[in-house]
Amino acid sequence: MQRELEEPPGDKPPQSSPRAPVWEAVPDNLWNDWHWQMRHRLTSVADLMRVLTLTPEEEEGVARALQHLRMAITPYFASLLDPRNPNCPLRRQVVPTIHELQVAQADMADPLSEDEHSPVPGLVHRYPDRVLVLVTDQCASYCRHCTRRRLVGAKQQVMSLEQMNRVVSYVAQHTEVRDVLISGGDPFIMSDRHIEYLLSRFRALPHVEILRLGTRVPVFLPQRITPELVAMLHRYQPLYVNIHFNHPAEITPEVKEACARLADAGIPLGSQTVLLRGINDCPHIMKRLMQLLLSIRVRPYYLYQCDLSQGIEHFRTSVAKGIEIIENLRGHTTGLAVPQFVIDAPGGGGKVPILPQYLISMSEGKAIVRNFEGRICAYSQPEDYHHQCQNDCTYCLEESRCRPVGVAGMLESDQVVLGGEGRESPAPQKGSRRQGSLRVEPLACPVSLHREPSLQ
Repeated sequence: MQRELEEPPGDKPPQSSPRAPVWEAVPDNLWNDWHWQMRHRLTSVADLMRVLTLTPEEEEGVARALQHLRMAITPYFASLLDPRNPNCPLRRQVVPTIHELQVAQADMADPLSEDEHSPVPGLVHRYPDRVLVLVTDQCASYCRHCTRRRLVGAKQQVMSLEQMNRVVSYVAQHTEVRDVLISGGDPFIMSDRHIEYLLSRFRALPHVEILRLGTRVPVFLPQRITPELVAMLHRYQPLYVNIHFNHPAEITPEVKEACARLADAGIPLGSQTVLLRGINDCPHIMKRLMQLLLSIRVRPYYLYQCDLSQGIEHFRTSVAKGIEIIENLRGHTTGLAVPQFVIDAPGGGGKVPILPQYLISMSEGKAIVRNFEGRICAYSQPEDYHHQCQNDCTYCLEESRCRPVGVAGMLESDQVVLGGEGRESPAPQKGSRRQGSLRVEPLACPVSLHREPSLQ
């Protein structure tokens, strides 16, 4: 027994998920090549019928819904789908149905008003100290619940070198920006050189403290997380990777290996999950997902209420369902497994946390709270508490350079009304110009970035 325990893990054959019959004869070296996976994605009804038994609803959905958001499914992920069950939670995420053609009254083309907060193409500046960079409209596979369906898959290209330099110049001129989130589409669809070019430009800016990458590639295309990619990312820390997971069945041996490579390189991993009707709107499914994520070193971060994008109302749940799920997580499993449930408020309102009500009442002397079991407890507040900071500490002086906005601004001023006409946005609107003193010179790039050269 002792000898068995001491055997190095490398002596065991690597585990892998079953393949659909149509790909069983593909050599392992091709199957595990992310370029091969990209070239052989399912993009039509005929492709799907080689792997799945389609319902009439799905056939019509693929034929008609692709006019609004293209379809592409990697062979790896297609092999995880139940070929006969149209209600398979993974299948419903990637196979179009006719429900996508139904536009509800509340639906919006751009529910988060990202275009309105885009001072330069490809960059969204919604929050005071961070920006979102949309580097490509391509994904390994296309989620049918995509909030950016107005953009994703439309042109099948990556951000040009000129656009990248404009984005970097904007961030260079806005020294309040300390956090850059790179998303898309999916940034990991780009070549290592594309990704590194942008990371190196941002890392050269002294006020940019952290870099983040938002991706679903480890779920749809874990073969892309190569040792070479991970080694490159390791050079640009502090760097965080947030991965979109929706269901426990997505966590396969290949996904575990991809996440292990990133985590072993010291790259912190977080998860973002969308609450989806008929897919994960069950407290038990969600609890298992969050627990499994922790087991592969991915920290649950956000649970999103489904956005109001056009054609996805059939995926939306009530907000009450999200609160119920959080109620079934908090106290019933480790706090590390409890994500923050948020509504990304329509109209550019930003992420609003939604919680069960744990604070029952409060006075100057006590706060009355309840716990997950329903027990009611009293917390005594200190009798002699007075705020000690006189706004002259180092951190207060640093923050005073930028006047706080929103509710935080009201707490530090005499403002009595917030909202309505005249409210300020943390970023200029399209067409406006904000001058800066720092000019960023473009660097030479070894490849043309106008279109991904070739995924071969």
